[in-house]
Amino acid sequence: MDGYYAFMLVATLLVLLMTTPALALFYGGMTRSKSVLNMMMMSFVSMAIVGIVYVLWGWSMSFSDGFSGDGKLFADPFKLFGLKDVTPDNYIYVMFQLTFAVITAALISGAIADRVKFSAWVVFLPLWVTFSYFPLAHMVFGGGLIGGKIGAQDYAGGTAVHINAGVAGLVLALLVGKRVGWPKDPGRPHSLPLTMIGAGLLWVGWYGFNVGSIVPAALGDADFDTAQFYAETGRTFANTTVATMAAILGWLAIERLLHGKATSLGAASGIVAGLVAITPACGAVNISGAIAIGAIAGAICAYAVGLKFKFGLDDSLDVVGVHLVGGIVGTLLIGVFSTKDGAAGIDGLIYGGGFGSLGDQALGALIAIAWSGVVTLVLGLAIKFTIGWRIAEEDEVAGIDLAEHGESAYDIHSGGGSGVLTGQGGKA
Repeated sequence: MDGYYAFMLVATLLVLLMTTPALALFYGGMTRSKSVLNMMMMSFVSMAIVGIVYVLWGWSMSFSDGFSGDGKLFADPFKLFGLKDVTPDNYIYVMFQLTFAVITAALISGAIADRVKFSAWVVFLPLWVTFSYFPLAHMVFGGGLIGGKIGAQDYAGGTAVHINAGVAGLVLALLVGKRVGWPKDPGRPHSLPLTMIGAGLLWVGWYGFNVGSIVPAALGDADFDTAQFYAETGRTFANTTVATMAAILGWLAIERLLHGKATSLGAASGIVAGLVAITPACGAVNISGAIAIGAIAGAICAYAVGLKFKFGLDDSLDVVGVHLVGGIVGTLLIGVFSTKDGAAGIDGLIYGGGFGSLGDQALGALIAIAWSGVVTLVLGLAIKFTIGWRIAEEDEVAGIDLAEHGESAYDIHSGGGSGVLTGQGGKA
């Protein structure tokens, strides 16, 4: 078990890396230069607020009933409040799950970039994770309604994380409204190198996300099966890798077909789309299934992100097109490509398993969509009609970084003065 705990320490740190700096850089580079600090701050404050809330009542609300398959919507938030009665040897798994809650909430921020009050985001975070994320975490990972009673497969969070965050992003983008000047001014990325660095770091961190999710089957000395552990970690690692590679190609192919160019933003977005789609399926499918899921998700998500202009949805950084659509694609395709050699031992449609698994996956996805949609709508409306979501129009035009944080990301001086270095000839 010593090796297992070392493994989980690394996995937890990798998932922590996914929010800061990876997501902060990925989203930050995609925003305008006058919004980059605010965008990154939304990830950083998600880490702080959601993390504290998680150890107070999030763990209890998600996992205080263990993995009993109770079919409930959520567990008792007070049973293990403040990690009461949780022994220190289990803290590592608490911290691992904490990082999932953090990044799920942070993902939503990309849909409402450039235009919301920082105070509104701070109020939204603890409410949303309490009423949307923690219940869905119990339903999916804690043996609740989706994973326990229905039996839908979700290895690392296609429903609880990506569909949940994607639906929330959709609802908030509609409630908050469009940015000033959109779509005439689409708000082009100010630093694609930052976005590509962020995407690369997300890919690295995602191995903790997917491979580390073997932990429920590995808890306790008596239940630890070394051979199963090696097989499952190898499968999830390989599937995560090849699906992401295939998704890049799928995304770039659609870009080339529709727009005549294969872009760096497309490659970065393809990475994330592939990672999102393989997240629920990484333990259920074989290598060929992983490649198929990645390629399909990359292509569909590439097409989906362009639809926001058709429907007038200002989803600033494509949370809906990548996380909601990619999460649905990955969740549903488990019912097509899963094999009996996978973690749940279920054959999908193409392996003779019929439509049963596909039906379970669809029902699980629908429950996640409905739960997140209703909760986010109620909370979003409550904030809209109390403290309000939007910053002033003039502040949005001038730049949200300065208005909300009193800072600018890039202090660039041109001209003379003491800030300009001169050479031997005295000329700048």
